[in-house]
Amino acid sequence: MIGRRGLALAALGLATPAIAQSCRATVYLTIDTGWSREAEQLAEAMRRRGVRATLFIANEQTHRGDRQLEASWAPFWRARAAEGHVFATHTWRHWYFTGDAGPGRTRYVSRRNEGGETLEQAGLCAELARPIEALRAMVPNATVLPLWRAPGGIVTPEARRMAAACGLRHQGWTANGFLGDELPSAAHPNAALLRRNLANIRDGEVLVMHWGVRSRAEPFAGIFDALLDGLIARGFCFAPLPAQGI
Repeated sequence: MIGRRGLALAALGLATPAIAQSCRATVYLTIDTGWSREAEQLAEAMRRRGVRATLFIANEQTHRGDRQLEASWAPFWRARAAEGHVFATHTWRHWYFTGDAGPGRTRYVSRRNEGGETLEQAGLCAELARPIEALRAMVPNATVLPLWRAPGGIVTPEARRMAAACGLRHQGWTANGFLGDELPSAAHPNAALLRRNLANIRDGEVLVMHWGVRSRAEPFAGIFDALLDGLIARGFCFAPLPAQGI
């Protein structure tokens, strides 16, 4: 007997309390911005199952020729907020931290020949704040966590320390949480990734994936439904990250 709340959730295509009560473990799905070709497909798979994730946002270029935090993506982000997903910053330009240049200074460099610079405290805070400012302009009621993730998960000691002074804690992922959607399809086909992930993911894992990866010939979205169903069948619940991170 799932009750009135369960029936309401079922009518919306969301997970019911009966499913939640069967959960024996928890994982934290995180999604970074990216090429975003499969974004709607991935979002729909989560919506149908009531899966909520933590979305790390950067102003990256998408398959549509625009950028992820431009106004053209406002409907997408509004829908995700309405579904209960939460947000955190992934930097504005999605450049990479390549090393520290002394106390209070860290090198921040593009991998697409867009340049590089040395960030000091104010510059790093601004770089991390700008994605959230853009999100707030589109989705004023979005839930934002005091967390951040460096592109590629590559963070230097000074970048970590300065971000903490901005009020942000760095959040990576666990070893078994790397779902492999960035890996080349020829060496890591979807079927192999699905088997590996279902076999290795354990309670408390922080999972990481993207809204589609341009370089992957076999889109990871092709196994995302099966991955969610397989983990749910094993008794996993999905939860957003806590505000203090993991």
